[in-house]
Amino acid sequence: MPLELIRNDITKVHADAIVNAANSSLLGGGGVDGAIHKAAGPELLAECRKLGGCRIGQAKITKGYKLPAKYVIHTVGPVWRGGNYNEEKLLAACYKNSLELAKKYQLESIAFPLISSGAYGYPKDQALKIAIAVIGDFLLKNDLTVYLVVFDKKAFALSEKIFSSIAQYIDDKYIEEHRIDRNNQLQYNRRLELYYVQETISPETAPYAPPAKRKRSLNEVVKRLDESFSQMLLRLIDEKGMTDAQTYKRANIDRRLFSKIRSDINYKPSKPTAIAFAIALRLNLDETSDLLRKAGFALSNSSKFDIIIQYFIEDGNYNIFEINEALFAFDQPMLGI
Repeated sequence: MPLELIRNDITKVHADAIVNAANSSLLGGGGVDGAIHKAAGPELLAECRKLGGCRIGQAKITKGYKLPAKYVIHTVGPVWRGGNYNEEKLLAACYKNSLELAKKYQLESIAFPLISSGAYGYPKDQALKIAIAVIGDFLLKNDLTVYLVVFDKKAFALSEKIFSSIAQYIDDKYIEEHRIDRNNQLQYNRRLELYYVQETISPETAPYAPPAKRKRSLNEVVKRLDESFSQMLLRLIDEKGMTDAQTYKRANIDRRLFSKIRSDINYKPSKPTAIAFAIALRLNLDETSDLLRKAGFALSNSSKFDIIIQYFIEDGNYNIFEINEALFAFDQPMLGI
């Protein structure tokens, strides 16, 4: 589980380290800072007194004492002053330096609050975007489980523009299952079958108009009918010229789970896991449907989860962390975790 968005009290999260959004004195304060000091006990304050404070954007580490976490990484976020005083760079540095400390201490898991988004006034949607971007970049090169912890839904804010766009897309696509016309569904299925056996295809006959791609012969299609999910996934990785590590990191999948899939020809993944690999491989909607079918799944307009996935694929956005950000905002299961 490389990156997971969770609702929780960060003082109760079981991770190797939790991150404290501290002030520059490191001597405690309000909000998350005060809650962490209270939960850890007076020993934490005593150790912090020896650290000599901390500059904005930097990070320092202490023991966790009475917390479930073994360590506390203290970082000082910027106060929002309109965005013209290097706030973005400083906030990004908070995440980068905290992650580097976790790497230095060979930690396996770390939990972040949304730094600077409380009393320091950083707009929550922008703070979230920076957190996702920095953590995502780090995880593409390092193995670490990261939790981004929000206390409640009010503490989470997806960009209003993105939220509205996805909401409208859902409204346009969403179909109540009991209202689906049976004949239309049968026609759709027939068109889908034709797509997979025709040697050539035009946009008019495809269930989703695909981009230009290599024509597949009938022999090629038939040959792959018995291909398992695992076999198809490994073939696609080779065809895309990607390594195993690139694939499971972009899919937000744990290395150990990927090893199971690679070693078991009959492995049956969950739907979020199968879609995560489709996202990592940048598959279009038709290719995604191919891969899902091997796992026994399909995309449907009767599922908000599926429609959100379609939205990002049609938009050409394959950043799995941003997709999970949207799924979290709409109370849907996230990918790869």
